[in-house]
Amino acid sequence: MKKKDKKKAFNTATVVAFFLLIIFVLTGKHLLNLFNISIYSFMIAGGILLLIISIKILIYGEWTEKVISPENIGAVPIAFPLLTGPGAITTAIVIIQTSGFLATFIAVLIVFFLVWFALQFIDEIYSFLGRLGSTVIARLMAIFIAAIAIQFIIDGVNAYR
Repeated sequence: MKKKDKKKAFNTATVVAFFLLIIFVLTGKHLLNLFNISIYSFMIAGGILLLIISIKILIYGEWTEKVISPENIGAVPIAFPLLTGPGAITTAIVIIQTSGFLATFIAVLIVFFLVWFALQFIDEIYSFLGRLGSTVIARLMAIFIAAIAIQFIIDGVNAYR
């Protein structure tokens, strides 16, 4: 992507992911109850989605799709499920119940500021790592994403035993 398009995609991703997580903070438990979905079913579904994404990254070296706009790639897969996925949503729903809205909101705000800040320097990070270093890091992170996905699936399945 061109630098301008990357910046647009990353800004879109950060804003969409932030608001998506805040919506889940406010309505997550009620939304899942409305559709009669347990948090564990959500974890299994999210785990499967994350696993598919990680496999695509491992096989192709990137998330491959048809030509799409920076806004769309910013929303899916970057904002959801990578930045705001089943782990973040589940964690936010649990934290709001234990620590309250204000603590959860501040935590989400801090995390997304740090994400946005890091994404502003993505070209410099890429220059430092180089193509080979970036490829190695991307595939290593894909393995971690796959492991997290498998753990979500296992935790979700174990909850039904």
